[in-house]
Amino acid sequence: MTETTVAARLRAVPAGVWTLGFVSMLMDISSEMIHALLPIYMVSVLGASTLAVGLIEGIAEATAAITKIFSGAMSDWLGRRKELAALGYGLAAFTKPVFPLAPNLSWLVGARFVDRIGKGIRGAPRDALVADFSPPEIRGASFGLRQSLDTIGAFAGPLLAILLMLATANNFTTVFWIAVIPGFLSFLLIAFAVKEPERAGGPKKVKSPLSTAQIARLGSSYWRIVAIAAVFTLARFSEAFLILRAQSVGLPIALVPATMVLMNVVYAISAYPAGALSDRVDRYTVLIAGLALLIIADAVLALAGGIGGVAAGVILWGLHMGLTQGLLAALVADTAPEELRGTAYGMFNLITGLALLAASVIAGELWDIAGPKGTFLAGAIFAAVSVAALLWRRRGASEGP
Repeated sequence: MTETTVAARLRAVPAGVWTLGFVSMLMDISSEMIHALLPIYMVSVLGASTLAVGLIEGIAEATAAITKIFSGAMSDWLGRRKELAALGYGLAAFTKPVFPLAPNLSWLVGARFVDRIGKGIRGAPRDALVADFSPPEIRGASFGLRQSLDTIGAFAGPLLAILLMLATANNFTTVFWIAVIPGFLSFLLIAFAVKEPERAGGPKKVKSPLSTAQIARLGSSYWRIVAIAAVFTLARFSEAFLILRAQSVGLPIALVPATMVLMNVVYAISAYPAGALSDRVDRYTVLIAGLALLIIADAVLALAGGIGGVAAGVILWGLHMGLTQGLLAALVADTAPEELRGTAYGMFNLITGLALLAASVIAGELWDIAGPKGTFLAGAIFAAVSVAALLWRRRGASEGP
């Protein structure tokens, strides 16, 4: 693809998708600046136990997953999505000042809880907005672009946190206050720069999106995508295990965050090209390539004996993320009815979120029993099952989306 072609394809992506991408990027910068330091802050400054940190994070993420299904369904019931997405970003933005002001752990727990409710509220309506903005012929590119911008925030946030901690002599409060700025910019951007896309015939409202009749309307093609994504998620357990793997081969603790930076840089670079490619070829072909990369990444991480081998596995892991995450979101839009997209994304996020929780528990147990080798080889097996399912699904792709 020539430079001119790439520029033309980027210009073809609707302005609303670009804006939503920058909204995601700014909020991720804000959130990751705080979250990269929060466990250390809770333990070293507020005196929390590591068990408390784990419980807080587990409850927070479970809250976000459960909230997603209701916010997605509500956006279908209202026939509008922008206001719910803005509410979610607003809740996250307005909790940010609590972190530098919190006098004790209870305040931080409350802020983290509300922040994750905000994440749950915004996720499904935002993805449905991207689908509503995007013509089918550039849907993959649109989701890939939003994912790329989002992932830039995921590695820029921790990098800024590290630099600011060095510049301020480890002043947590100052860093937390600076993190407030991109959070509020994100909220202002979605509140004033994003407009609900026009729909032919006006807003399409669904009276009972979570009723049995409406769920049945999502169709078998959609549920096959959800099932494949759930199995795939079992293969790509929490990236925390990449950090543990890097530490296990002797990477100094101070440099361990570089693992996530490396992974997210590769993820950000590859997500848009993968989405654009999926608009020109079969999406399943690109997904299969992404899963094949995951199998290779797991094998490398299982067998790596040094930092160089782990770095290669982390790069391959980031590349597989770029080739899969945006495409799965695009496939949900391809298969779900337009007026039920919010519900579709809510169900998809809930099921894959629960699968990720199960995957991380399984991975942790395998790590204790068989070490990193057993954990990553098991991931490769789950990825191979996903490839088999996708090859089977691909046979029927000509019969439907």
